[in-house]
Amino acid sequence: MNEEEEIQFPGLDPALWQGASDRRLSRRDLLRYAGAGAGAVGLSAFLAACGTSNNSGSSGGTGANAVGSTSWWAKQKLHHQVDFANWPYYIDTSHGKHPSLEQFTNQTGIKVTYSEPIQDNTSFFQKIKPALQAGQSTGYDIVVLTNNSPVFSQIIQAGWVIPIDHSKMPNFDKYASGLVKNPSYDPGNKYSMAWQSGYTAMAYNTKFIKENITSVQSLFDPKYKGKIGMMSDPQELGSFGLLATGKQPATSTPADWQAAANKLQAQKSLVRSYYDQSYISALKNEDTWISMVWSGDIFQANLSGFKDLKLVIPQEGAMFWTDNMMIPKGAANPLDAMTLMDYVYKPAVQAEIEDYNNYVCPVPAARPIIAHKLKDPTVANSPTVFPDAQMQSLSRTYYQYKNNQSLLQWNNLFLPIIQG
Repeated sequence: MNEEEEIQFPGLDPALWQGASDRRLSRRDLLRYAGAGAGAVGLSAFLAACGTSNNSGSSGGTGANAVGSTSWWAKQKLHHQVDFANWPYYIDTSHGKHPSLEQFTNQTGIKVTYSEPIQDNTSFFQKIKPALQAGQSTGYDIVVLTNNSPVFSQIIQAGWVIPIDHSKMPNFDKYASGLVKNPSYDPGNKYSMAWQSGYTAMAYNTKFIKENITSVQSLFDPKYKGKIGMMSDPQELGSFGLLATGKQPATSTPADWQAAANKLQAQKSLVRSYYDQSYISALKNEDTWISMVWSGDIFQANLSGFKDLKLVIPQEGAMFWTDNMMIPKGAANPLDAMTLMDYVYKPAVQAEIEDYNNYVCPVPAARPIIAHKLKDPTVANSPTVFPDAQMQSLSRTYYQYKNNQSLLQWNNLFLPIIQG
Protein backbone atom coordinates (compact mmCIF):
# COMPACT_ATOMS: atom_id res chain seq x y z
CA MET A 1 0.00 0.00 0.00
CA ASN A 2 1.17 3.55 -0.60
CA GLU A 3 1.41 6.23 2.08
CA GLU A 4 -2.15 7.45 1.51
CA GLU A 5 -3.44 3.92 1.97
CA GLU A 6 -1.83 3.41 5.38
CA ILE A 7 -4.28 2.55 8.11
CA GLN A 8 -4.58 5.72 10.11
CA PHE A 9 -5.66 6.23 13.67
CA PRO A 10 -5.11 9.27 13.67
CA GLY A 11 -35.48 27.74 4.35
CA LEU A 12 -37.45 26.85 7.57
CA ASP A 13 -41.12 27.68 8.09
CA PRO A 14 -41.48 30.95 10.07
CA ALA A 15 -43.83 29.09 12.40
CA LEU A 16 -41.00 26.76 13.34
CA TRP A 17 -38.67 29.64 14.13
CA GLN A 18 -41.01 30.85 16.85
CA GLY A 19 -39.57 29.85 20.19
CA ALA A 20 -36.96 27.59 18.64
CA SER A 21 -34.02 29.62 19.84
CA ASP A 22 -34.44 28.80 23.53
CA ARG A 23 -30.96 28.67 25.06
CA ARG A 24 -29.87 25.13 25.64
CA LEU A 25 -27.82 23.80 28.50
CA SER A 26 -24.12 23.74 27.73
CA ARG A 27 -23.47 20.79 25.46
CA ARG A 28 -21.74 17.89 27.11
CA ASP A 29 -18.58 18.17 25.12
CA LEU A 30 -17.39 14.95 26.73
CA LEU A 31 -13.97 13.50 26.16
CA ARG A 32 -13.43 12.74 22.49
CA TYR A 33 -10.19 10.91 22.72
CA ALA A 34 -9.02 7.52 23.94
CA GLY A 35 -7.27 7.40 27.28
CA ALA A 36 -8.19 10.90 28.35
CA GLY A 37 -7.99 10.90 32.12
CA ALA A 38 -8.32 7.13 32.12
CA GLY A 39 -4.68 6.10 31.92
CA ALA A 40 -3.48 2.85 30.47
CA VAL A 41 -6.86 1.20 30.93
CA GLY A 42 -8.46 3.81 28.69
CA LEU A 43 -5.75 3.40 26.09
CA SER A 44 -6.03 -0.39 26.14
CA ALA A 45 -9.77 -0.16 25.68
CA PHE A 46 -9.26 2.16 22.76
CA LEU A 47 -6.71 -0.06 21.06
CA ALA A 48 -9.01 -3.05 21.53
CA ALA A 49 -11.88 -1.10 20.02
CA CYS A 50 -9.73 -0.08 17.08
CA GLY A 51 -8.03 -3.39 16.45
CA THR A 52 -7.01 -3.90 12.85
CA SER A 53 -7.28 -7.68 12.53
CA ASN A 54 -10.48 -7.52 10.52
CA ASN A 55 -9.70 -4.48 8.44
CA SER A 56 -10.43 -4.65 4.77
CA GLY A 57 -8.16 -1.62 4.25
CA SER A 58 -10.60 0.05 1.87
CA SER A 59 -14.00 1.50 2.52
CA GLY A 60 -16.54 -0.05 0.22
CA GLY A 61 -14.12 -2.31 -1.65
CA THR A 62 -13.31 -1.88 -5.31
CA GLY A 63 -15.03 -2.26 -8.66
CA ALA A 64 -17.83 -0.54 -10.51
CA ASN A 65 -20.53 -2.06 -8.31
CA ALA A 66 -18.79 -1.65 -4.94
CA VAL A 67 -20.70 -0.14 -2.02
CA GLY A 68 -20.55 3.62 -2.42
CA SER A 69 -19.73 3.53 -6.13
CA THR A 70 -21.70 5.56 -8.68
CA SER A 71 -23.54 2.48 -9.90
CA TRP A 72 -24.31 1.36 -6.34
CA TRP A 73 -25.75 4.77 -5.46
CA ALA A 74 -27.83 4.76 -8.67
CA LYS A 75 -29.66 1.67 -7.37
CA GLN A 76 -30.53 3.14 -3.98
CA LYS A 77 -34.15 4.09 -3.24
CA LEU A 78 -35.73 6.36 -0.67
CA HIS A 79 -37.33 4.46 2.22
CA HIS A 80 -38.71 7.60 3.88
CA GLN A 81 -36.94 6.78 7.11
CA VAL A 82 -33.54 7.76 8.52
CA ASP A 83 -31.92 6.94 11.85
CA PHE A 84 -29.56 9.70 13.03
CA ALA A 85 -27.13 9.20 15.95
CA ASN A 86 -25.59 12.36 17.42
CA TRP A 87 -23.98 13.80 20.55
CA PRO A 88 -26.26 15.18 23.33
CA TYR A 89 -27.58 18.75 23.17
CA TYR A 90 -26.32 19.27 19.63
CA ILE A 91 -29.37 20.22 17.55
CA ASP A 92 -32.06 22.90 17.70
CA THR A 93 -34.71 21.97 20.26
CA SER A 94 -38.01 23.59 21.15
CA HIS A 95 -40.76 22.13 23.32
CA GLY A 96 -39.26 18.65 23.04
CA LYS A 97 -39.01 18.74 19.25
CA HIS A 98 -36.34 19.58 16.70
CA PRO A 99 -37.76 22.21 14.30
CA SER A 100 -35.15 21.63 11.59
CA LEU A 101 -35.95 17.91 11.49
CA GLU A 102 -39.70 18.54 11.64
CA GLN A 103 -39.37 20.78 8.61
CA PHE A 104 -37.26 18.18 6.80
CA THR A 105 -39.99 15.58 7.27
CA ASN A 106 -42.65 18.04 6.12
CA GLN A 107 -40.72 18.79 2.94
CA THR A 108 -39.47 15.31 2.03
CA GLY A 109 -41.78 12.82 3.73
CA ILE A 110 -38.70 11.24 5.35
CA LYS A 111 -39.24 10.50 9.03
CA VAL A 112 -36.19 11.05 11.24
CA THR A 113 -35.50 8.90 14.28
CA TYR A 114 -33.07 11.14 16.14
CA SER A 115 -31.12 9.85 19.13
CA GLU A 116 -28.16 10.99 21.25
CA PRO A 117 -26.13 7.85 22.03
CA ILE A 118 -22.67 9.32 21.43
CA GLN A 119 -20.97 10.28 24.69
CA ASP A 120 -17.48 9.89 23.28
CA ASN A 121 -16.01 8.50 20.08
CA THR A 122 -14.36 5.41 21.52
CA SER A 123 -17.23 3.98 23.57
CA PHE A 124 -19.65 4.57 20.71
CA PHE A 125 -17.30 2.82 18.31
CA GLN A 126 -17.07 -0.12 20.70
CA LYS A 127 -20.85 -0.29 20.69
CA ILE A 128 -21.24 -0.43 16.90
CA LYS A 129 -18.06 -2.33 16.02
CA PRO A 130 -19.53 -5.87 16.33
CA ALA A 131 -22.25 -5.05 13.80
CA LEU A 132 -19.72 -3.46 11.46
CA GLN A 133 -17.44 -6.48 11.71
CA ALA A 134 -20.36 -8.80 10.96
CA GLY A 135 -21.41 -6.75 7.93
CA GLN A 136 -24.70 -5.86 9.60
CA SER A 137 -26.56 -2.61 10.14
CA THR A 138 -25.57 -0.69 13.25
CA GLY A 139 -29.13 0.60 13.50
CA TYR A 140 -27.98 4.03 12.39
CA ASP A 141 -27.89 5.64 8.95
CA ILE A 142 -25.91 8.71 10.10
CA VAL A 143 -23.33 8.81 12.87
CA VAL A 144 -21.30 11.85 14.00
CA LEU A 145 -17.60 11.31 14.71
CA THR A 146 -14.80 13.77 15.50
CA ASN A 147 -11.86 14.18 13.17
CA ASN A 148 -9.30 14.56 15.96
CA SER A 149 -10.11 11.10 17.32
CA PRO A 150 -8.19 8.14 15.86
CA VAL A 151 -11.59 6.40 15.62
CA PHE A 152 -12.41 8.66 12.67
CA SER A 153 -9.55 7.46 10.50
CA GLN A 154 -9.80 3.86 11.68
CA ILE A 155 -13.46 3.39 10.81
CA ILE A 156 -12.75 4.66 7.30
CA GLN A 157 -9.67 2.57 6.74
CA ALA A 158 -11.42 -0.52 8.08
CA GLY A 159 -13.95 -0.24 5.25
CA TRP A 160 -16.84 0.55 7.57
CA VAL A 161 -18.00 3.86 6.08
CA ILE A 162 -19.94 4.22 2.82
CA PRO A 163 -18.39 6.75 0.42
CA ILE A 164 -20.93 9.54 0.05
CA ASP A 165 -22.70 10.45 -3.20
CA HIS A 166 -21.32 13.76 -4.43
CA SER A 167 -24.08 14.09 -6.99
CA LYS A 168 -26.50 14.53 -4.09
CA MET A 169 -24.61 17.36 -2.36
CA PRO A 170 -25.76 20.53 -4.17
CA ASN A 171 -26.27 22.50 -0.94
CA PHE A 172 -22.93 21.41 0.45
CA ASP A 173 -21.14 22.27 -2.79
CA LYS A 174 -22.77 25.71 -2.91
CA TYR A 175 -22.77 26.77 0.73
CA ALA A 176 -20.15 24.85 2.75
CA SER A 177 -17.36 26.85 4.35
CA GLY A 178 -13.84 26.47 3.06
CA LEU A 179 -12.92 25.24 6.55
CA VAL A 180 -14.92 22.03 6.02
CA LYS A 181 -14.52 21.47 2.28
CA ASN A 182 -11.78 19.09 1.21
CA PRO A 183 -10.29 18.77 4.72
CA SER A 184 -6.90 17.15 5.21
CA TYR A 185 -8.44 14.38 7.31
CA ASP A 186 -10.86 13.44 4.47
CA PRO A 187 -9.60 14.74 1.11
CA GLY A 188 -12.45 15.53 -1.24
CA ASN A 189 -15.02 14.83 1.48
CA LYS A 190 -15.14 11.27 0.26
CA TYR A 191 -16.62 9.90 3.48
CA SER A 192 -17.82 12.82 5.59
CA MET A 193 -19.69 16.12 5.77
CA ALA A 194 -19.22 18.44 8.75
CA TRP A 195 -21.99 18.74 11.31
CA GLN A 196 -20.36 21.44 13.49
CA SER A 197 -16.84 22.51 14.36
CA GLY A 198 -15.10 24.26 17.22
CA TYR A 199 -11.83 25.60 18.56
CA THR A 200 -9.70 24.40 21.42
CA ALA A 201 -8.38 27.74 22.61
CA MET A 202 -7.83 29.65 25.87
CA ALA A 203 -9.88 31.80 28.22
CA TYR A 204 -9.11 33.87 31.27
CA ASN A 205 -10.96 35.73 33.99
CA THR A 206 -10.57 39.49 33.51
CA LYS A 207 -11.60 40.03 37.13
CA PHE A 208 -8.24 38.62 38.25
CA ILE A 209 -6.00 38.94 35.20
CA LYS A 210 -5.73 42.52 34.02
CA GLU A 211 -3.15 42.11 31.28
CA ASN A 212 -4.22 41.39 27.73
CA ILE A 213 -3.55 37.67 27.15
CA THR A 214 -2.51 36.86 23.59
CA SER A 215 -0.22 33.83 23.75
CA VAL A 216 -0.25 30.21 24.90
CA GLN A 217 2.88 31.13 26.88
CA SER A 218 0.58 32.70 29.49
CA LEU A 219 -0.44 29.15 30.45
CA PHE A 220 3.18 28.63 31.48
CA ASP A 221 3.56 31.87 33.45
CA PRO A 222 4.61 31.27 37.11
CA LYS A 223 2.59 34.26 38.32
CA TYR A 224 -0.57 32.25 37.70
CA LYS A 225 0.63 29.22 39.65
CA GLY A 226 -2.25 27.21 41.06
CA LYS A 227 -4.79 29.01 38.90
CA ILE A 228 -3.99 27.38 35.54
CA GLY A 229 -6.27 24.76 34.03
CA MET A 230 -5.10 22.32 31.35
CA MET A 231 -7.05 19.59 29.56
CA SER A 232 -6.74 15.92 30.45
CA ASP A 233 -7.20 14.86 26.84
CA PRO A 234 -3.71 13.87 25.62
CA GLN A 235 -4.47 14.92 22.06
CA GLU A 236 -5.47 18.42 23.16
CA LEU A 237 -2.74 18.72 25.77
CA GLY A 238 -0.01 17.53 23.41
CA SER A 239 -1.21 19.80 20.64
CA PHE A 240 -1.03 22.85 22.93
CA GLY A 241 2.43 21.77 24.04
CA LEU A 242 3.47 21.74 20.41
CA LEU A 243 2.03 25.21 19.82
CA ALA A 244 3.92 26.45 22.89
CA THR A 245 7.19 25.14 21.40
CA GLY A 246 6.53 26.78 18.04
CA LYS A 247 5.56 23.62 16.16
CA GLN A 248 2.53 22.86 13.99
CA PRO A 249 0.81 19.71 15.34
CA ALA A 250 -0.21 18.46 11.89
CA THR A 251 3.38 18.28 10.64
CA SER A 252 5.09 17.52 13.95
CA THR A 253 7.61 14.72 14.49
CA PRO A 254 8.28 12.44 17.48
CA ALA A 255 11.21 14.68 18.36
CA ASP A 256 8.81 17.63 18.47
CA TRP A 257 6.49 15.60 20.70
CA GLN A 258 9.32 14.98 23.16
CA ALA A 259 10.17 18.69 23.33
CA ALA A 260 6.49 19.54 23.90
CA ALA A 261 6.23 16.90 26.62
CA ASN A 262 9.30 18.32 28.31
CA LYS A 263 7.76 21.81 28.35
CA LEU A 264 4.49 20.46 29.74
CA GLN A 265 6.32 18.46 32.41
CA ALA A 266 8.10 21.63 33.51
CA GLN A 267 4.70 23.35 33.73
CA LYS A 268 3.12 20.75 36.04
CA SER A 269 3.87 22.55 39.31
CA LEU A 270 1.95 25.57 38.04
CA VAL A 271 -1.21 23.67 37.03
CA ARG A 272 -4.15 23.45 39.39
CA SER A 273 -5.59 20.43 37.61
CA TYR A 274 -5.91 18.60 34.31
CA TYR A 275 -9.61 18.80 33.54
CA ASP A 276 -12.07 16.98 31.35
CA GLN A 277 -15.31 18.83 30.55
CA SER A 278 -15.36 20.06 34.16
CA TYR A 279 -12.80 22.75 33.27
CA ILE A 280 -15.68 25.15 32.60
CA SER A 281 -16.98 24.74 36.17
CA ALA A 282 -13.51 25.50 37.52
CA LEU A 283 -13.41 28.73 35.52
CA LYS A 284 -16.92 29.74 36.55
CA ASN A 285 -16.17 28.97 40.21
CA GLU A 286 -12.94 30.98 39.98
CA ASP A 287 -10.86 27.96 40.97
CA THR A 288 -8.86 28.68 37.83
CA TRP A 289 -8.20 32.06 36.28
CA ILE A 290 -6.76 30.92 32.96
CA SER A 291 -7.37 27.68 31.11
CA MET A 292 -7.49 25.69 27.91
CA VAL A 293 -11.11 25.77 26.71
CA TRP A 294 -13.55 24.78 23.99
CA SER A 295 -14.81 27.89 22.21
CA GLY A 296 -18.53 27.07 22.34
CA ASP A 297 -18.47 26.64 26.12
CA ILE A 298 -17.06 30.13 26.69
CA PHE A 299 -19.53 31.66 24.24
CA GLN A 300 -22.39 30.09 26.18
CA ALA A 301 -20.86 30.99 29.55
CA ASN A 302 -20.81 34.65 28.46
CA LEU A 303 -24.47 34.41 27.42
CA SER A 304 -25.41 32.90 30.77
CA GLY A 305 -23.87 35.75 32.79
CA PHE A 306 -20.18 34.95 33.15
CA LYS A 307 -19.07 38.15 31.46
CA ASP A 308 -15.60 38.14 33.06
CA LEU A 309 -14.51 35.12 31.04
CA LYS A 310 -12.69 36.19 27.89
CA LEU A 311 -11.99 33.80 25.03
CA VAL A 312 -8.56 34.04 23.44
CA ILE A 313 -7.44 32.66 20.11
CA PRO A 314 -3.69 32.64 20.77
CA GLN A 315 -1.25 34.18 18.34
CA GLU A 316 0.22 30.69 17.94
CA GLY A 317 -3.16 29.42 16.75
CA ALA A 318 -6.05 27.33 18.09
CA MET A 319 -6.84 23.70 17.37
CA PHE A 320 -9.76 23.39 14.95
CA TRP A 321 -11.84 20.23 15.25
CA THR A 322 -14.92 19.04 13.38
CA ASP A 323 -17.71 16.60 14.21
CA ASN A 324 -18.60 14.87 10.95
CA MET A 325 -21.69 13.13 9.60
CA MET A 326 -20.87 9.70 8.15
CA ILE A 327 -22.91 6.79 6.79
CA PRO A 328 -21.81 3.51 8.41
CA LYS A 329 -21.55 0.47 6.18
CA GLY A 330 -24.71 -1.62 6.32
CA ALA A 331 -26.93 1.43 6.78
CA ALA A 332 -30.50 0.54 5.87
CA ASN A 333 -31.40 3.94 4.44
CA PRO A 334 -28.35 5.48 2.77
CA LEU A 335 -30.25 7.61 0.24
CA ASP A 336 -32.45 9.05 2.98
CA ALA A 337 -29.26 9.77 4.93
CA MET A 338 -27.69 11.61 1.99
CA THR A 339 -30.87 13.64 1.60
CA LEU A 340 -30.77 14.78 5.23
CA MET A 341 -27.02 15.41 5.27
CA ASP A 342 -27.26 17.79 2.33
CA TYR A 343 -30.50 19.36 3.62
CA VAL A 344 -28.80 20.76 6.72
CA TYR A 345 -26.53 22.79 4.42
CA LYS A 346 -29.43 24.98 3.35
CA PRO A 347 -28.62 28.37 4.91
CA ALA A 348 -32.03 28.79 6.57
CA VAL A 349 -31.82 25.33 8.11
CA GLN A 350 -28.28 25.78 9.28
CA ALA A 351 -29.21 29.14 10.79
CA GLU A 352 -31.77 27.41 13.01
CA ILE A 353 -29.29 24.74 14.09
CA GLU A 354 -26.44 27.18 14.62
CA ASP A 355 -28.44 29.69 16.64
CA TYR A 356 -28.90 26.85 19.12
CA ASN A 357 -25.43 25.27 19.00
CA ASN A 358 -23.16 28.33 18.91
CA TYR A 359 -20.17 26.39 17.61
CA VAL A 360 -18.40 27.07 14.30
CA CYS A 361 -21.03 27.18 11.58
CA PRO A 362 -20.24 25.20 8.40
CA VAL A 363 -22.48 27.50 6.31
CA PRO A 364 -21.39 31.17 6.20
CA ALA A 365 -24.62 32.14 4.38
CA ALA A 366 -26.53 31.34 7.59
CA ARG A 367 -25.09 34.45 9.19
CA PRO A 368 -27.43 37.12 7.75
CA ILE A 369 -30.42 34.89 8.49
CA ILE A 370 -29.39 34.62 12.15
CA ALA A 371 -28.79 38.38 12.29
CA HIS A 372 -31.97 39.56 10.58
CA LYS A 373 -34.52 36.74 10.55
CA LEU A 374 -33.73 35.23 13.95
CA LYS A 375 -32.59 38.61 15.27
CA ASP A 376 -29.60 37.25 17.15
CA PRO A 377 -26.64 39.55 16.36
CA THR A 378 -24.61 38.12 19.24
CA VAL A 379 -24.31 34.80 17.44
CA ALA A 380 -24.16 36.30 13.96
CA ASN A 381 -21.28 38.62 14.85
CA SER A 382 -19.21 36.11 16.80
CA PRO A 383 -15.84 35.34 15.13
CA THR A 384 -15.86 31.91 16.76
CA VAL A 385 -19.19 31.07 15.13
CA PHE A 386 -18.44 32.69 11.79
CA PRO A 387 -14.63 32.86 11.58
CA ASP A 388 -13.24 35.79 9.65
CA ALA A 389 -10.04 35.61 7.60
CA GLN A 390 -7.86 36.24 10.65
CA MET A 391 -9.56 33.48 12.61
CA GLN A 392 -9.23 31.08 9.72
CA SER A 393 -5.53 31.86 9.46
CA LEU A 394 -5.15 30.84 13.11
CA SER A 395 -6.94 27.49 12.68
CA ARG A 396 -4.55 24.63 13.37
CA THR A 397 -4.91 20.99 12.35
CA TYR A 398 -4.31 17.93 14.53
CA TYR A 399 -1.68 15.32 13.90
CA GLN A 400 -3.15 12.28 12.14
CA TYR A 401 -1.79 8.98 13.48
CA LYS A 402 -0.43 6.61 10.86
CA ASN A 403 -0.59 3.44 12.95
CA ASN A 404 -0.81 1.98 16.47
CA GLN A 405 2.85 2.69 17.09
CA SER A 406 2.56 6.44 16.57
CA LEU A 407 -0.58 6.55 18.73
CA LEU A 408 1.20 4.69 21.53
CA GLN A 409 4.25 6.91 21.21
CA TRP A 410 2.12 10.04 21.58
CA ASN A 411 0.23 8.68 24.57
CA ASN A 412 3.36 7.40 26.28
CA LEU A 413 4.69 10.96 26.24
CA PHE A 414 1.58 12.93 27.19
CA LEU A 415 -0.48 10.60 29.43
CA PRO A 416 2.12 10.53 32.24
CA ILE A 417 1.87 14.32 32.47
CA ILE A 418 -1.84 14.04 33.20
CA GLN A 419 -1.52 11.06 35.53
CA GLY A 420 1.66 11.68 37.48
